[in-house]
Amino acid sequence: MLRDQLIDPLFPECPIRNVLSRIGDKWTLLVLLVLDGAQTPLRFKELQRAIPDISEKMLTLTLRNLEADGLVGRTAFAEVPPRVEYNLTERSGSLMPLLNNLVNWSLENFSAIITDRRQYAEGKKN
Repeated sequence: MLRDQLIDPLFPECPIRNVLSRIGDKWTLLVLLVLDGAQTPLRFKELQRAIPDISEKMLTLTLRNLEADGLVGRTAFAEVPPRVEYNLTERSGSLMPLLNNLVNWSLENFSAIITDRRQYAEGKKN
């Protein structure tokens, strides 16, 4: 699976393909946005509640990939029961303004895009 590879084997020198293949999936942006909106680090179950349609397996994989890329920090506490918290790192701090701009653009253009999709689909049916 390409997401598990350190470098895109087809385009090893392309930073755009290498970075966007990791952050451009269905779940990564949502996890980053939830962590960005939190006032404090979040536990796994808190993240899962905030994104109810993500499976435990996908959340685990997404968090591992974000941690591997230095975008999410993971702190494990030696307690019973064990406690693990996730937070954004300094690196992700420089990414979040860009993602927030994308979210704002999406909100501003969503209605028009849905209208265009409907018109396109209707035109294709005729």
